[in-house]
Amino acid sequence: MGLGVIAAAIAVGLGALGAGIGNGLIVSRTVEGIARQPEARGALQTVMFIGIAMVEAIPIIAVVIAFMVLNK
Repeated sequence: MGLGVIAAAIAVGLGALGAGIGNGLIVSRTVEGIARQPEARGALQTVMFIGIAMVEAIPIIAVVIAFMVLNK
């Protein structure tokens, strides 16, 4: 049980870390794009929100994997 808890914590932690870095990169590049072309703001924001939704799936999957490891 002890190693399973550690594995679950690592899975969730790395998933959250990766999602945080990914979201930061997506938002920073979107702000940069809006600063360069303000007229493309709507299209850039739409793509940004879709990208953030995709990236946010990673921690959710990590939590599911953690539960699977703990219930094994």
